[in-house]
Amino acid sequence: MTDMASIEGIIKILFVVVIIAAAYIISTRNILSLVSVYSLQSLTLAAIALALWIADGKIVLLEIAIVTIASKVLIIPYFIATIQERIRIKRDIEFHYLNPTTSLLVSMVMMLVIYFALSRILPTAPGTPSLLFFGAVIGISLMLMGMMVTFSRKRAITKVMGYLSMENGVLFFGMFVTELPLIIEFLIIIDLIILVLLTTILAVGIDSTLEEYHNRLHRFHLWEDKEDAS
Repeated sequence: MTDMASIEGIIKILFVVVIIAAAYIISTRNILSLVSVYSLQSLTLAAIALALWIADGKIVLLEIAIVTIASKVLIIPYFIATIQERIRIKRDIEFHYLNPTTSLLVSMVMMLVIYFALSRILPTAPGTPSLLFFGAVIGISLMLMGMMVTFSRKRAITKVMGYLSMENGVLFFGMFVTELPLIIEFLIIIDLIILVLLTTILAVGIDSTLEEYHNRLHRFHLWEDKEDAS
């Protein structure tokens, strides 16, 4: 017989790992470390899905865990790490509006706001399981923290990591609050892979900030106009 108390304790420990990884993604400047922590966060989500599968026996949770490990722990991080090695940029030290310290403070405030807001909608007692409540809080927090990375970073490759972190939040929320069919997860992964491929194709701007990318693109259009005029 499965020890439900032990599984719940393990899941709560994994919750802490997910939050720490999200905080590190917001604050780190090293791109390779960013990719590694994203991979760890995704692996933790897969472990949570496996624990929920052991507890509930729903086969979709096992399938989500397998797909998450294959795509978000192995394929996508390897692909982004390859891009990083190609562009030879190890650090992203430029930030829009929010520096790492401010971002962490804003993240803590957001989590508190989400906690108190959901406590009115999803009371932890007597009807709602605590895992469902905390899963909803962390899932929404991950989405907003990923959005903050996309909003505050300048380089395209780190903005992609923010988008991927947001998708982890969507998956996290779905595992606890809503039914997440496997086909939806596949579609999301395909969307992420296409995003990474498009980022690679746009190599003219992959190693730059968005402002530098627009300037390069503008110079490219000027060069085309000169060619047409001649």
